[in-house]
Amino acid sequence: MDATAVKQCFLELQQTIVVRLAAADGRAFRRDEWTRPQGGGGITQLIEEGGVFERAGVNFSHVHGASLPPSASAARPELAGCSFQALGVSLVLHPRNPYIPTVHMNVRCLVAEKPGASPVWWFGGGMDLTPYYPFAEDARHFHRACRDALEPFGADCYSRYKKWCDDYFYLKHRAEPRGVGGIFFDDLNEPDFATCFALVQRVGERFLPAYVPILERRQRMVYGERERAFQAYRRGRYVEFNLVYDRGTLFGLQSGGRTESILMSLPPRVEWRYDWKPEPGSPEEKLYTDFLVPKNWAD
Repeated sequence: MDATAVKQCFLELQQTIVVRLAAADGRAFRRDEWTRPQGGGGITQLIEEGGVFERAGVNFSHVHGASLPPSASAARPELAGCSFQALGVSLVLHPRNPYIPTVHMNVRCLVAEKPGASPVWWFGGGMDLTPYYPFAEDARHFHRACRDALEPFGADCYSRYKKWCDDYFYLKHRAEPRGVGGIFFDDLNEPDFATCFALVQRVGERFLPAYVPILERRQRMVYGERERAFQAYRRGRYVEFNLVYDRGTLFGLQSGGRTESILMSLPPRVEWRYDWKPEPGSPEEKLYTDFLVPKNWAD
């Protein structure tokens, strides 16, 4: 395996995405390089209160240490105590307009080593869409872009990773999905390094074509306080998932990562209401009845 090639690829991906999103927003990203005392560091690039994005963060990190965090070795107990290095690009975009969905994308590589043994490596990643006032054409477009990204890697690859995404981004305590899904995968190390690396590269490269057309379709739609209030309420679900279930958040905090960069995924304005229910027949109810249900959007 070649960690140097992965690092270069991820740095280039971060910059490509930042340049395109800055053009869409009309404001440059703030660039913040940081160092981790235990080893490694990263680059956080962020927009707050931009023309389109209320918050947009695109992170690169490459950290290493003497002992793999518990969240990374839970499924691989034989690797507990191994030294490690972890590389990744992670982004979360929270547009101000409630008609533009929130989106998340992540690609990552983790390497674990024990003295006298060959390194153990695996990849993970994916992307998923979280709308507030959803449109079927947007969900179809996003899922078809995900399917096209995975097409070279097997006829069933998209369907497996879509189901994995549906299962992973699910709030068990709410009994509801976080959004309309996308793709998710982890522990990817077969058939070989080159194939796995190519898959991760293709997922990263297909993010902008998957999301930017949706942003451009919705960014001029008119909204008011009702829509902003519902967006803030639904953003609460995003916060709940990231702080309760998200393995990337847990890994970052357990490994001593930079807290400001890890928690940049949280939206800046959020509301919780006690036992709130949408009005029957309302646009808000449509999110629950028509979109927060399992569907094969790509077809």
